[in-house]
Amino acid sequence: MGLKEVVVNGPKVSFEIFGLKVTETVVLSWVVMAVIIGLVLFMTHNMSKTNPSKKQIVAEWIVQTVNGMVKDSMGARNLHYAPYMATIFSFSIFGSLISVLGLRPVTGDFSTTLAWALITFVMIQYAKIKNDGIVGYITGFAKPIALLTPINVISELATPVSMSIRHFGNVASGIVITQLLYYALTSLSTALGLSFPVFTLGIPAVLSVYFDLFTGFMQAFIFTMLTMAYVGSAYPEE
Repeated sequence: MGLKEVVVNGPKVSFEIFGLKVTETVVLSWVVMAVIIGLVLFMTHNMSKTNPSKKQIVAEWIVQTVNGMVKDSMGARNLHYAPYMATIFSFSIFGSLISVLGLRPVTGDFSTTLAWALITFVMIQYAKIKNDGIVGYITGFAKPIALLTPINVISELATPVSMSIRHFGNVASGIVITQLLYYALTSLSTALGLSFPVFTLGIPAVLSVYFDLFTGFMQAFIFTMLTMAYVGSAYPEE
């Protein structure tokens, strides 16, 4: 009996608009954004100062938690970054957790994590130019000595690449490992003469819980913390 080929494909093309191919990653990203917006509207509906509901208490706790993280990592004057950090964190979590429903996680597409990392990169450069000025920003690459200028430039450009690959790699590896295990257990069931792949029951699900839940939350947290650290480092200490 020959070995069955295992193929792990990228996101499929869902449809085309004016010749532009729209992949399932884009469609699922729209779904994730709609879910997040709907959840926010639900949590903030009918808010009250005197008699807050349970959902309002939860919403206020989330806001206070995000504000506290931003304040500790970036300083109190940078609290205006809190909405962006909350957006990235929630988008990353929901974008990874949709795999629980059997859908391809949007964070398993390198274009998604690269787009987030590029936004962070632009924010870092904006913060540095805002605080140091154009001249100070350019001369900053020559510190502490001019000999290190090429290395400093490469290090700066490597920031979005390293951030995007780290997040994408962890999610994508989970997809590949789960797929390989599923095929291996299916082959084992076939080799034992079983008409039903009984070994695929339970084990892939447990592994999927690890990659979908634990890894999803961890990568969202790490990506958000790195974003705060990189952007915060562009501002002088208070």
